[in-house]
Amino acid sequence: MATVFYQNDANPSALKGKIIAVFGYGSQGHAQAQNLRDSGYDVIIGLDPERGSAKQARADGMNVVAPAEAAKRADWIQILTPDETQADFYESAIQPHLHKGKILGFSHGFAIHFKTIEPPKDVDVVMIAPKSPGHLLRRVYAQGGGVPSLLAIHQDASGRAHEYALSYAHGIGSTRAGVLQTTFKEETESDLFGEQAVLCGGLTSLMQKGFETLVEAGYAPEIAYFECVHEMKLIVDLIYEGGLSRMRYSISNTAEYGDLTRGEVVVGDETRKAMKETLARIQDGTFAKEWIEETKNGGRNFAALRERAKQHPIEKVGEQLRAMMSWLPSDKKKAPEAKLAESKVVNV
Repeated sequence: MATVFYQNDANPSALKGKIIAVFGYGSQGHAQAQNLRDSGYDVIIGLDPERGSAKQARADGMNVVAPAEAAKRADWIQILTPDETQADFYESAIQPHLHKGKILGFSHGFAIHFKTIEPPKDVDVVMIAPKSPGHLLRRVYAQGGGVPSLLAIHQDASGRAHEYALSYAHGIGSTRAGVLQTTFKEETESDLFGEQAVLCGGLTSLMQKGFETLVEAGYAPEIAYFECVHEMKLIVDLIYEGGLSRMRYSISNTAEYGDLTRGEVVVGDETRKAMKETLARIQDGTFAKEWIEETKNGGRNFAALRERAKQHPIEKVGEQLRAMMSWLPSDKKKAPEAKLAESKVVNV
């Protein structure tokens, strides 16, 4: 069982008098920075002052400082830029100002675990990783709650790295919900596996293949979309609230029997074998090497894959159906444009 820390385990004053520099003002950056500020911590944002995100940060009342200057002034350096750009960003803006006594923080272990960043031995290296998108981290905090986070220590040069990390977790509101002890290795590998095999890759492939199967069998695309995509949220919400048992309690007996007898047929031993192979390629660094090389080569294959996915019929049908849903905000009905490589530097 993982060790879990709560409010009483944290010492908020541990970071009193220290400057926390948050690099990046995207999903996680804006949420962590604002939560820390509202908890009474001294926060600056490390961004090019001319960036659009920097203008938004100033509008939110944040103090924006050029990255190198922010790194120079900071006691805690929180890097929330994308995995694929972190190493170059670290080398240019962070490394020259990283010296004994400082704390280097992350919210994902990719760069440390796969050694694209290798910090000096005389600094603390920690991770506080909220287990939610940034907008939810901010919203729940503003409502008086918090979302869980993972905590890991890679280097404890000061002897107080754990105390500092829990203080940071307290500042973003996570000790209200629970902070789970982990390692950079465990967080990185399990996170990548979850994204690839279940939460993103596995789920989207399952929905698309279900949609394609029904359409190829002659069923209306709209019916296929509702059955294989739209209703997914209803099922996942029930699981979120009370686990698989809650979901099975809430559905019909017919649906539950079909679940228990056919689920393993569709997603069975062959899928588990593919999952194990996917995990192995994460563990041995194959995926990390592939992703880093893809980025260095300009992301051409990534862009082609993204464009091909956007052209799938499931997207067009979904857009048409969402246009009929008056309860959805208008900005949620259409798929967003593909993220630009330049904007990803800050949109974490």
